[in-house]
Amino acid sequence: MSQSLLERIAAGHPTAVKECIDAYGNLVWALARRLSPSASDAEDATQEIFLEIWKSAGRYDPAMGSEAVFITTIARRRLIDRLRARKRRPTTEEFDEERAAPGDDGNAGALAVEVSIASRALAQLGDAQREIVLLGVVEGLTHSEIATATGKPLGTVKTQMRRGLIKIRELLGADAPDEEG
Repeated sequence: MSQSLLERIAAGHPTAVKECIDAYGNLVWALARRLSPSASDAEDATQEIFLEIWKSAGRYDPAMGSEAVFITTIARRRLIDRLRARKRRPTTEEFDEERAAPGDDGNAGALAVEVSIASRALAQLGDAQREIVLLGVVEGLTHSEIATATGKPLGTVKTQMRRGLIKIRELLGADAPDEEG
């Protein structure tokens, strides 16, 4: 009995990946294009999907379904992950340097002062605590994602984030939240 394409990929056959791309490239591209905001994002997604297919080929079981179903399932899961990640990222506006040039209005000077104050407050935190606060506030990572990124326990991340934000609040002159018990 001859091996399926995915079984050949898992076995490390030298041409199997190219054959897989030739056979299923249009299917994966169509799914990626439908669920991606731009063609370039769809290209990135397609590359990630084929990389995941290459890594997961050893898990393929012909008794569970066809190769097309296996590949479609991987593609769908990867694309959903990308959509969820995009929703978690905060939206940003493009910064127009000409409009924000100093002297255009009084806001530029006030913004510079606020940035300076915030930078000084962050500088007063310890390195580890500053890293956690920046990952949470600036990068928008969840506590779990910060724990994974830093290798620290989840409880430590939560505690350092809370204490860091309280300290920054105090340094900025805002009242700290009431502590209970």
